[in-house]
Amino acid sequence: MSSMMYMLLLCLSAGLISVVQGEDPYLYFTWNVTFGTISPLGVPQQGILINGQFPGPNINSTSNNNIVLNVFNNLDEPLLFTWSGVQQRKNSWQDGTLGTMCPIPPGQNYTYRFQVKDQIGSYFYYPITAMHRASGGFGGLRINSRLLIPVPYADPEDDYTVLIGDWYAKGHTALKKHLDSGRSMGRPDGVIINGKSAKGDGKDEPLFTVKPGKTYKYRICNVGLKNSLNFRIQGHPMKLVEMEGSHTVQNTYESLDVHVGQCFSVLVTADKDPKDYYMVASTRFTKKVLTGKGIMRYENGNGPASPELPEAPVGWAWSLNQFRSFRWNLTASAARPNPQGSYHYGKINITRTMKIVNSATKVDGKLRYAINGVSHVDPETPLKLAEYYGVADKVFKYDTIQDEPPATVEDKVTLAPNVVNQTFRNFVEIIFENHEKSIQSWNVDGYSFFAVAIEPGRWTPEKRNNYNLLDGVSRHTIQVFPKSWAAIMLTFDNAGMWNVRSEQSERRYLGQQFYVSVLSPARSLRDEYNLPDNTLVCGVVKDLPKPPPYNAGA
Repeated sequence: MSSMMYMLLLCLSAGLISVVQGEDPYLYFTWNVTFGTISPLGVPQQGILINGQFPGPNINSTSNNNIVLNVFNNLDEPLLFTWSGVQQRKNSWQDGTLGTMCPIPPGQNYTYRFQVKDQIGSYFYYPITAMHRASGGFGGLRINSRLLIPVPYADPEDDYTVLIGDWYAKGHTALKKHLDSGRSMGRPDGVIINGKSAKGDGKDEPLFTVKPGKTYKYRICNVGLKNSLNFRIQGHPMKLVEMEGSHTVQNTYESLDVHVGQCFSVLVTADKDPKDYYMVASTRFTKKVLTGKGIMRYENGNGPASPELPEAPVGWAWSLNQFRSFRWNLTASAARPNPQGSYHYGKINITRTMKIVNSATKVDGKLRYAINGVSHVDPETPLKLAEYYGVADKVFKYDTIQDEPPATVEDKVTLAPNVVNQTFRNFVEIIFENHEKSIQSWNVDGYSFFAVAIEPGRWTPEKRNNYNLLDGVSRHTIQVFPKSWAAIMLTFDNAGMWNVRSEQSERRYLGQQFYVSVLSPARSLRDEYNLPDNTLVCGVVKDLPKPPPYNAGA
């Protein structure tokens, strides 16, 4: 033992040094959620505002910050926000899905408390209840790196959030009625960027103003309901630097396909003639292409943006090739000091393989979407609360779907809560297989996974030979092209109840989602936090005594 260590132990035993646990900083927010009039496509309609804003305010945080966010629901309907991509380590109580939380009743408030633990990156939040996302209530959520952790690029002049998405003029109430009556919600009416679309009449205000010669960071997220979008900026290539919490190999792109629910961070240098340029987002894989525009203006620039918009790519083979060009930056550090590549996911033995097949079908004459023959229904009692209070058997059955889909997933569809048991800390391979003619976009709550392959056709075990087992990007969303499959790998090391869902709102709402129950055998605070004191209770647990808390554990 060194003399310094010996002296330290002496001081500790004599009580001369007090060891203080330094807490990470707290960020406090109060949100007043109301209806208000918005005009994203130039026509007034009802929107969901947060503190009077559409889109909602940016949450600007740093790794390990504690977020305390008091939501006042002044809508006339129950409301829940989810934080897409925030892993909520040990804390599915705050995930904001109907499987983990009771919604906030109209006229009441609820305070979310969560830590953005060991994460960096570009994310967004949105209301997951009903079809509320169709009327707004969404906004950017960024997690900056701590100052001590080096970032693999120079600090940009500024850091901007770009929320792109398709948009329906009907609004959430009409869309929900459509879906409840068994019909699809149809095609969107337009595409918006940060809540609007430039008209090109010379009167448009810029979304962003840039200084000549400076480099800017844009965090681009597809917050829409249905369509993949291609994003590009007139005359300005984009250097990809981060994707959903991972630093990437820094390739340069003329345009990026951003599928529903996905986020990319790019660097753009303002090195062209000083004038206006259009940012463009247009629908992909649709018969009729819808386009939204926004202006990037050079400071003291002179001249309007050219009406000639850069063309988007055609077909999904281009998009698949772009996916394959995305690579994890193995030498960069993310939220922790160690390089991303020090985690060798390709050398871990797979303990379970799940194949998930989505399908569209009619049940009693009404449209439903299903996974392996089960179309999810949210029970009145959140699944996590039913499980915690020991009354799961009164609310849902575990493992209603099998790891292999039935031979014909469209034949017989069951409507039920869809919950899969998963062994804590198992390393699992999930195959998303898409037999349909439309593209899918999937999101996994509570985790980031390794996106190891996307290929046309059907998956077989031999396809593992084609996996990227070295530098697949760690992320929380993945697209599956028509008649194709995608493979992901992850360790289920985050105890809780976690939602795996289609990011396309119609599909999620009509059943294309399931939950994964990951229980720690120890019932220990080391693995999962206790039920928060302010938890809203509903359904069959409403009047039950609170269960004993988890123990401190070893």
